[in-house]
Amino acid sequence: MVADDVASAEPILEVGQFYELITSHLESAFGRRQPRWVRGEIAKVFEKGHLYVDLVDAGSASSDAKRPVLNAHCWTSVWGPLKRKLADDGIAIKPGVIVNFFGYVDVYAPQGKIGFTVTAIDAEGLLGDVARRRAELIARLGAEGLLETNQLVAMSAVALRVGLVASPGTEGFNDFTGQLLASGYSFDVRLVNTLVQGDQAPAQIVAAISALDGEGLDVIAIVRGGGSKGDLACFDDERVARAIATAATPVWTGIGHTGDESVADIVAHTRAITPTKLGEELVSRVRTWDQRYLRVPAQRICIAVEAVLEEAAEFVNERRRTMIFAVRDRLRSEERHLGSVRERLVLQTRHLLDAESTSLATTRQLLAAYDPTRRLAQGWSIITRTDGSTVSRVSDVQVGDDVRVRVSDGSFDASITTKNGDSR
Repeated sequence: MVADDVASAEPILEVGQFYELITSHLESAFGRRQPRWVRGEIAKVFEKGHLYVDLVDAGSASSDAKRPVLNAHCWTSVWGPLKRKLADDGIAIKPGVIVNFFGYVDVYAPQGKIGFTVTAIDAEGLLGDVARRRAELIARLGAEGLLETNQLVAMSAVALRVGLVASPGTEGFNDFTGQLLASGYSFDVRLVNTLVQGDQAPAQIVAAISALDGEGLDVIAIVRGGGSKGDLACFDDERVARAIATAATPVWTGIGHTGDESVADIVAHTRAITPTKLGEELVSRVRTWDQRYLRVPAQRICIAVEAVLEEAAEFVNERRRTMIFAVRDRLRSEERHLGSVRERLVLQTRHLLDAESTSLATTRQLLAAYDPTRRLAQGWSIITRTDGSTVSRVSDVQVGDDVRVRVSDGSFDASITTKNGDSR
């Protein structure tokens, strides 16, 4: 094919000159001084100081091999502040997100590529997209009946066995466990250490809930201190929400600061505004049960026992006084009785002594009448044998026997020479 005369009249450009021409035209229409907004869906993301994004038509299907692709990039000097701002708002640049980029066209001649340098990102639009996806997730969970499922799980009256999903050493962890430690109750805390922010956090949180749900605990607590919306974004993850909603154990959440509300808070059994408040609520529940069912009844028992003891003490004191008076009266009565008996005994003794004195005098007179000394004084004598027996008959002695003869003024010995009278 031979070029016509008109084409032959055009100058022949080197490749570099051709790209310079294209770059000149593009920059005049879409260059640094003529920035434009471009909307598309993120297909690929690569970050290494700079941000590199493959942006495709939001309306095209992923299976469309001919869908247009725009290679966008954001240099570190611009991306650094933008990234921090997006993270604070809870926005992540990742595949599937529809984004509005503001920037200008540039041409990279060595690779023959037309690129797009990003100078701004529509955060409001991304926030709207995040809010939309969050609302869709809540609506989807509600349609499945999962928003109230965990709230219907029966809660133990004394929740002392606590499963804890947290990152040890963080402010939220310390605030929550500090309330339990200071309560004076014996909480049994079983910790599963997890990340509580970042892309890997949702999977770890789900695994922790699953592990603790099978240990027969009273409650599972998920705590995380305050942070930006980006830091708390993992608690809006659908996987985390479903794990909480379908858990057989009541799940309590204490995430962020006052005013923060995640999807995890919405589907949880109980939600506290901070980790500290969550610990306080748990301790308060145990303390309420303790007061109602232990301390108040114990106090009532103590009061009743004190009343019974006081009544018993008064009864004992009354019985003691009664016994003292009764014993005193009995002693006095017995003392009077003993006095009366003593008087009777004295009189009776005197009577007996007088009677015995009279009997003794009579006996003395009788004995005096038979007193041998009187007979001896009248000239009688008493003869006794050598063995001391009295000789009262002639037959009591034999001729030749020695005898003793007692007379009024003494005695003398004699021998029997003859016997007269009956000798039988």
